[in-house]
Amino acid sequence: MSYALSTLWYERHRYLPAVLAVSFSCMLIALQCGLLLGLFSITSIPIDHSSADIWVGHPDVPSVDLGIPIPEAWQSYLAVDEVVHYEPYMEGFAYWKKPTGGTELVLVIGTRLGPDAIGAIKELTPELRTLLSEPNAVVIDEGEFGRLGIKKVGDTAEILGKRVRVVGTVSGLRSLAGPYLFCSLDTSRKFLAPPPGQCTFILAKCKYKEDAPQVVEKLKKFERKLSPFTTEDFSSKSQRHWLFKTKAGIALGLAAALGLLVGAVVTSTTLHSATVSSIKEYAVLRALGIPRWRMAMMVLSQSFWVGITGIALAFPAIYGIKLGGDYFFAAKILLPTWLNLGAIVITLTMAMGSGLFALRSLRHVEPVTLLR
Repeated sequence: MSYALSTLWYERHRYLPAVLAVSFSCMLIALQCGLLLGLFSITSIPIDHSSADIWVGHPDVPSVDLGIPIPEAWQSYLAVDEVVHYEPYMEGFAYWKKPTGGTELVLVIGTRLGPDAIGAIKELTPELRTLLSEPNAVVIDEGEFGRLGIKKVGDTAEILGKRVRVVGTVSGLRSLAGPYLFCSLDTSRKFLAPPPGQCTFILAKCKYKEDAPQVVEKLKKFERKLSPFTTEDFSSKSQRHWLFKTKAGIALGLAAALGLLVGAVVTSTTLHSATVSSIKEYAVLRALGIPRWRMAMMVLSQSFWVGITGIALAFPAIYGIKLGGDYFFAAKILLPTWLNLGAIVITLTMAMGSGLFALRSLRHVEPVTLLR
């Protein structure tokens, strides 16, 4: 091990491309997967930021942003002992007519606004809820002003020929498809014009959160009429829909795989070249009676340390890019512990695999090489 480290340091210029290739691969895997997680966590914001334990929708609902109207009368299905509160929820796409001209697709979210409301996002303060009780009032994310063609709180626009006024903002809730518009149930019905007596979802709050799966199981006997989900299951379903149906997840996954492939090729080529260039040194070791397996272990040790060094260089850059993306571009990159560990394991496995590929050059190491 110490001899491998000494060799790497003494010939660091030779192994530097391999270290950089490993570092690049680790960065690309972590950042692409982190960006993928952050990107699709945005699609489930209305679910994750609500207080509901159960979501009930149409049997064919694919995700939270593609809800299909259902009768509000279905609230009666939630009149069970475990449920302490239920309420209707409106959501749907509409066209926002900018005051500067042009239109923008927006996602209107209408909920009850009382202190016990479970559909309203947690970021809606009591002051904002009071303001939303005004007719045609909406709250948007502070980063959506440019997309909506407005400059400040209090500006107005139109939806379906009806005047809409921005009365406040929240932060960190930018949408993937179209800006979120948070409003009251009455306001959302004006903008979405659902059939009479219908809503998009029915939400429920259980006395104990752990009772939610049991209630969902009870409701599944009506699966031809409705689809019940726990909050966690519906959030996951919405993210999977965007991941597999829009192909965006596949594209990002292929980009990460390409980075891994490039890193593996460069690393294996570099290690092989370094081994070949040191063929006389290995021939000396062979002439001194050093077995081939000991030399193979040294090459693998070098591969291991190349991998460790590349990973050590990658993570400061990964978190630097994450912070820069959050601050300058509002790009949400999630780096949970399991993702970081996965990137480390995959990258180190790639480096060790490259070392195994480089071992083929040791087959030609013989003492007679010194006489050439």
